[in-house]
Order: sequence, then structure tokens, then C-alpha cells
Amino acid sequence: MKIQKKYKQSIVKLLLIITVLFTSKNYAQTDSDWASWNTIGVEYKLNEKWSFALEEQVRLKENISVVDNYFTQLSADYKLFKGFKLGAGVRYIRDNDNQGNIQGYENHFRFQIDAMYKHEINDFKIGYRLRYQNKNELGVSYDEGDYANQNIRFKTSLEYNIKNWKLDPKFSAEIFNRFQEGKENGFNKYRLTLGTDYKVKNFGKLGVFYRFEKELNVDFPETKNIIGLNYTYTFKN
Repeated sequence: MKIQKKYKQSIVKLLLIITVLFTSKNYAQTDSDWASWNTIGVEYKLNEKWSFALEEQVRLKENISVVDNYFTQLSADYKLFKGFKLGAGVRYIRDNDNQGNIQGYENHFRFQIDAMYKHEINDFKIGYRLRYQNKNELGVSYDEGDYANQNIRFKTSLEYNIKNWKLDPKFSAEIFNRFQEGKENGFNKYRLTLGTDYKVKNFGKLGVFYRFEKELNVDFPETKNIIGLNYTYTFKN
């Protein structure tokens, strides 16, 4: 019993070490910022195949002192077979542009298409997600310089189930591959996330996470340290 407990503690420590190592590497050579992403959402499970979600999120930047953007997102998932899902979502974004001569809130629209697979190995839940993402500014034409910001994203996640413990640790890593006219294309950033969820009966699910994000293939990469809170309530048919 003691050996099993020590093993589980070692897993949690390993996830923390991985996050610290990646976030500390070349930290002094980057332009770093602290941000906060906070979400409230509802999920509706129609049946074993279909589920729908609606969420509102507010993101803060510049050391959590200024609104970066806020958005509304509607998404749907369809279960093809055990462990494998297809998903799609649309997002309306109010983006706060506070740089340059013309400042203010801009309206953006984004859609995404996902392919997701999850499986279990002993006490581990392992997930993979491949996402195509397309975002552009509303009210600005292609001739005026509005080029669709497109990304292919790959994310892998790991969750460890600790017996008689509700705060199971979750770790994920995601990389972005951008292709956009007028930009340097290719792998342009990655994200590392460490967090946990807590389910409250008849109330919903509360989550907290720390996320590290860093640009790639630039001379002076920007980094973000992101603290996130989220709440989701699930309805079942």
C-alpha cells in the first residue's frame, strides 16, 4: 500500500518537474507576460453519441491587468465508436487591440474541426486531439488585408487516476502549425498545461490550471504564464 502511494506521488512530482523544466528553459531571453483565462459553461448530453456545449470566456493580459479578449463559443461532439469522437465549434470573439495608432475592440469569428481519441492504460487516461482552426476579423475584407489565420494543432494529454482522491492531475502538451498569408508559416508556438478538476454532485465541475505558452522560430519569442479557472454544469437527456 505504501509503495503504491509513493508511486502515485512520484507521478504527480514528475508532471510538475516536466512543466518547470520546459517553462524555465531560455526564460531570460523571452518577453514574458502573466495572463488569466476564466470560463463558465454548460454541457448538454443528448444521448450516447451527441453532446453540445456553450461557454463564455474572459481572458486578461499584461500581468492580469487588461482585458485581452472575451468570447462566446458553441460546440458539438459526435462519438463514432468507443474512444473516438469528431467535433466542431464556432466562436465569436471581441478582441481588445491596445497597440498601435488604431486601438479598440475588434470583432472576430473562428471555427474549428476536431478529431479526438482517448484510451486508458491502467490508471492513466491518454488523449489525442487534432484540430483545424480558422479565424478572421469581421467587417474587414481580403483586399483590406484580412487574411484568414489558420492553424493545424496537435494536442496530447495525460490524466492519472488516484484512488480515493478527487483531484486527479492532468498534463497536456500542444503544438501549433500556422499557415497564413503575409506571415512566417510553420510551427509557431506550443503550450504546456498542468491542472485538475473537482466534481461537486448536483453542482458541476470546477477546474484550475497553469499553462505555459511560448512562440517558436522567432528571434525573441513571447511567452505567457496563464492561470485558469473554469466551471461547467452538465445536463443529461
